Formats: sequence, structure tokens, C-alpha cells
Amino acid sequence: MPRDEHGHLTAGRISPQRAVPKDIERPEYVGKAEPHEHGLGDTYTPDEVERIRTAGRIASQAIDAVGEAIRPGVTTDELDRIGHEFVVSHGAYPSTLGYRGYPKSLCSSVNEVICHGIPDDTVLQEGDLVNIDITAYKDGMHGDTNRTFIVGQASQEVTDLVERTRVAMERGIKAVAPGRQVNVIGRAIEAYAKRFGYGVVRDYTGHGVGRAFHSGLIIPHYDAPRFDDVIEPGMVFTIEPMLTLGGIEADIWADDWTVSTRDKSWTAQFEHTLVVTERGAELLTVS
Repeated sequence: MPRDEHGHLTAGRISPQRAVPKDIERPEYVGKAEPHEHGLGDTYTPDEVERIRTAGRIASQAIDAVGEAIRPGVTTDELDRIGHEFVVSHGAYPSTLGYRGYPKSLCSSVNEVICHGIPDDTVLQEGDLVNIDITAYKDGMHGDTNRTFIVGQASQEVTDLVERTRVAMERGIKAVAPGRQVNVIGRAIEAYAKRFGYGVVRDYTGHGVGRAFHSGLIIPHYDAPRFDDVIEPGMVFTIEPMLTLGGIEADIWADDWTVSTRDKSWTAQFEHTLVVTERGAELLTVS
């Protein structure tokens, strides 16, 4: 069970890469060192939005399936198996698999891991947090979403962090409106998080998604005036705040993926993909 004497996570054993049926369409980056993502645009036609919605629904339902299996004693590798099999059984490709060499079909970020945790033989324990991040690719479009789960029952502090992170995401979504700059989203999230003294991670942001897994559009989760892209109807992007019980400085593990808080404080995250409408935003990653 990969935890040190202080209970902090350490790298575990990673199982072989899971197979995807040959008839399922692969994103262009599979088998390549770098994706070709920028310059594909961030606005979509109604028909294209429906294709993103289809992919997003598969990703959300896959998280539903994974969530049902989360309990003390289960490994994050087992959760990856469940998510992988759900996505491919619905004719979609798990977008993380092979993205810049990432070896698994979802990200499982436990306790002090901010994001990009690789599923392995880590055994979940009572009171842990685990964020499950799944993106599905189908008919040329990606749909990206994540949720944080509590394993069994946790302390009030941890329970509050999870619930308030979800609310922070919702406040960011409510701030979306045509004509505003994207920085209004981060301003709404950070103002809420500060009420509770939470750290708001800055190094990892929301992003444009659809034709590309990450289009280059940055959606900050903190007050960042320099990100001044104007929100327009038809734009598609994610909002995915990461809040911590401590600091926001981060370390990247030797696997070049796993990001954990430097002070080992616990962290939670929630994410939806949305499309901008004339009145605000519509979620595309719902079951």
C-alpha cells in the first residue's frame, strides 16, 4: 500500500495499459509525443455542441459507475478498469490514454494530490478523498469532467472542503455570460474560497475543449485580469477549480504527471464542460 510513515502518498505499481477495441476512433495524438491542439478554435455550431454533449454524457456516466465502486479497500487501478470499460463499451475513447504518454484511462487524485494522479495499486482508506477525472472522445469531440468523492466517512473539515469546492465551481459557472472576460470566472471562485481560508490552485486551470483536449484557451480559477478573452455564445470550455486546506505551491512527482501540494494539505476539485449560451452557460457533462 503506497503510503509513507506519515500517511502521505507515494508512487505505486502501475499495471499494463488497457486495450481499446480497434473499431473505436482514436484522437490524433495517440502514438505521438505531442498533440496537435492549438488553432482549432473554441466556438462550435449547434451540431458540434451535440457531439460534445454525447462525449460528455459518456464521461459523466463513467464517473457514476466508478463512484459506485469507491469504498475502503479498492485500488485506484480497479477504478481505472471500471472507467475504461464503461467508456469503450459506449464506443468512445478514454482521452487521457496515450495523451502525451499518459498511461491510464482516468486520473485518480487522492488526498494531497491536486490533479493528474495515475491509477495504481494505491488502496483507498476510510476518510480519504479521491478525485476521478474522465474525458471521453467520440465522433471527433472530447467531453471532460471530474468529481471528488469521499471514501466512507471523513472529518467535517474534509467534508466541508468537498462540498464547498463543488459550490465554488457552480459559482464560476454562474459568472459566465456573453461579453464578459473569462477572468470573471476566477474572481467569483476565489472570492468564495477566501471566505473559508482555502488555497486556490493557480498553476492548473480550466481550458477550451471539444475538437482538442486542451485548445489553449485558459480559464483561471483566481482573480487574474491578464486572462481577458471575451466570452462569446458557442464557446466551449471547462471550469474545474482546485481548492486546498493549505498552500497552493505544488510538486510534480518523478512520473512527470502527479501533482501534489508541497505542504501535503488535502485538496478537492470539480469540473464540468459547458457551452456559452445567450443567457449564460449550459452544462455538457451531465448524466
